[in-house]
Amino acid sequence: MAESVIMPRQGQSVETCIITKWYKEIGDPVEEGDLLFSYETDKAAFDEEAKISGILLDRFFEEGDEVPVLETVAVIGREGEPVEEFKKTVPEKVQEEKEPEAEHVTGEQEEVPATQPPKPQTSNLQTTISPRAKKLAEQKGVDYMKIKGTGPGGRIIERDILKMLEEQPFVTPLAREKMKKEDLAIPPEKARPHARVTSADLVEASAVAGGADGFTEVPLTRLRKLIADGMYRSLHESAQLTHHISADARKLLALRKKIKPLAEEGRLPNITLNDMVSYTLIRALLQHPGINGHFLGDRVRLYNKVHLGFAVDTERGLLVPVVRDASLLTLEGLSVRMKELATACQAGSINPDLLAADQASFTLTNLGAFGIEYFTPVLNLPQIGILGVNTITPRPAQLEDGTFGFIPKIGLSLTYDHRAIDGAPASRFLQTLVQEIENFDPQVEGINS
Repeated sequence: MAESVIMPRQGQSVETCIITKWYKEIGDPVEEGDLLFSYETDKAAFDEEAKISGILLDRFFEEGDEVPVLETVAVIGREGEPVEEFKKTVPEKVQEEKEPEAEHVTGEQEEVPATQPPKPQTSNLQTTISPRAKKLAEQKGVDYMKIKGTGPGGRIIERDILKMLEEQPFVTPLAREKMKKEDLAIPPEKARPHARVTSADLVEASAVAGGADGFTEVPLTRLRKLIADGMYRSLHESAQLTHHISADARKLLALRKKIKPLAEEGRLPNITLNDMVSYTLIRALLQHPGINGHFLGDRVRLYNKVHLGFAVDTERGLLVPVVRDASLLTLEGLSVRMKELATACQAGSINPDLLAADQASFTLTNLGAFGIEYFTPVLNLPQIGILGVNTITPRPAQLEDGTFGFIPKIGLSLTYDHRAIDGAPASRFLQTLVQEIENFDPQVEGINS
């Protein structure tokens, strides 16, 4: 019995997904576990596998289409089984866009009133194409009106479409539609055989046409727009203030030196400096619950546990996954969980619900690897605070024996919402964080710290 393939729901906040690639064509055999198609949400990408074996009887959406979650995308069953009942769930506009195959297509057609018989078409404006070639052309987005057929009588056949495909990039249906409506064009670096062009790749047609002023305009991706909107809203809807301080990082560096060889041998998780700072941050937040929460306009919601968000740089943009119940984890457990989430972000498979700002009670962002000494983090609303971690820099200080020398100092930048907390308690929180870092002595199995 034929079964439907539905667009999965990836998180409660996701309403639609975009199909980015099909791996099976209509009529292809499918085995359970085969990759059917790839799709993406605003912030993550996923692959859908076949749940049953059979034949791919029909597809109701193509690459580039935006599909509601839980909508029927395709049908798998035995050869010859009817699929009409599954089409009922597909939006009407999608079914209307599927034109019946025609043997003859004209280059120019006049709109004819219903009461008037159509004018006969002249043969010199007529293009003849085989049904198989037409179907392939429509699937691949090929403008067959410009092809000279090599079949009998100049008829366009499948090999003509395949030859043209070899000589041009593949443009997704959504990209083709945007090119028509918004005067966009394929950038030069994508205008090559076999290149895949999505709507995110398109640029202004004027930029491709010559670029007399020497510039290229690149449209924002969906994720970039979300980040831009979030940053703008954060800076305009809150009273942000940033304090800077530094802490002696010698104990962090000493523990990292012990852990590194054991991690390389596989005897310990690879606990990084960022993991250690995250752990001390959690300990400080538990002592200062007034900054571990959300500002909600007429009230403040303070959390008993720490749900830590942390910034991850990916090819698609900045993502902030959340370690739920981070305050219940050991240093090793925190390190493992943060790496799992960071890997999922990089792969584009992160659960979208774990990227929601209201899932975290506080956020950490680290630019130390780039040599940044101080910066001003932007709040992830509705959170009250965010900590920026900076690079470690040698600074002059008095040593334990009374002499002066240089010690490694790690920079810390706290941005907080002044509507929810004043400068003095925010400063006391930073003092506690410094003490946690400078007295860092966690119990790590296998290390005598």
